[in-house]
Amino acid sequence: MLQLPSRLPPLARFGDRLATGLLDVTGDPAALESSGFWAVCADFEGRLTCARFADVREEPVPAPVPGGWRGPAVADWTSSLDRAAYTAAVQRIRGHIAAGEVYQANLCRVLSAPVAPGADVDALTALLARGNPAPYAGTIRLPEHGVEIATASPELFLRRDGRVVESGPIKGTGRTEADLLEKDHAENVMIVDLVRNDIGRVCATGSVSVPDLCAVEKHPGLVHLVSTVRGELRPDAGWPELLAAAFPPGSVTGAPKSSALRIIEALETAPRGPYCGGIGWVDADRGTGELAVGIRTFWIDRAEGLLRFGTGAGITWGSDPEGEWRETELKASRLLAVASGAYEASGGALT
Repeated sequence: MLQLPSRLPPLARFGDRLATGLLDVTGDPAALESSGFWAVCADFEGRLTCARFADVREEPVPAPVPGGWRGPAVADWTSSLDRAAYTAAVQRIRGHIAAGEVYQANLCRVLSAPVAPGADVDALTALLARGNPAPYAGTIRLPEHGVEIATASPELFLRRDGRVVESGPIKGTGRTEADLLEKDHAENVMIVDLVRNDIGRVCATGSVSVPDLCAVEKHPGLVHLVSTVRGELRPDAGWPELLAAAFPPGSVTGAPKSSALRIIEALETAPRGPYCGGIGWVDADRGTGELAVGIRTFWIDRAEGLLRFGTGAGITWGSDPEGEWRETELKASRLLAVASGAYEASGGALT
């Protein structure tokens, strides 16, 4: 039975920008070319929710209120793919690579745990801001529209400033820089080529460049390899065309994208939802916007009474199945501890 939290007004929060006063909600990407400030959530499976807000102001994420978030215990989480199923799926992908069907595919699993009926994703956001700060942190709270998301994403999907667009694909993860392997660099380069092709479909000929390739970025508890792809939109292209060309994000699908999506559908046993989709904002009046890849993301499934979280890894021929499983555990461990309240209870220290 669907249970909505009482008296929680719609809001969106991106960094220190807070949007309130919901005006309208649509699934039409053309609205992002109209007017106003929009919060945007695109599920991996293609459902688009665009919410226009009346009031946008600078307001820091509030400090956590003791007891404000009642999260599940770390032991309460279950996975759509257990260790044996995940490592077997990695081997299946390696078989597809050996057969020449795909070069790389991202394999994900969705974790779920019971959540209190009155749980508020904005209270979770307050914990994430301190326990796992992220450059593209965000919250979208639209209970009546089935969207309640708190993300601590480190990855830029699409940034737009006028006609200039930019993407920042992440591929390659380790606890430290010394953990990064040749496989990680090869994987990053493959996805950069895919992203170049994606945005090149809607950018002016010759305008697509790669200002940064395989730069090392440090994030809480791990490091990533991050590249930057930049281009200039054609005069006839806007948000609808850009999203159609680039979605879903190449870093969380694989290459070639069409083959990777087919393999993902066959091997993954749960829909990704907002995980691996696009989450962010568009200011249609200023011609700017910023969408993150929906990784390191929690969302509430009210119909099932569950909090969900996704984690995954990019699989190449050089992948070790157990190593890929450990990567998914590494990506999830800190975030699950924060959501359980372990970070808050420990006074702001995680091991």
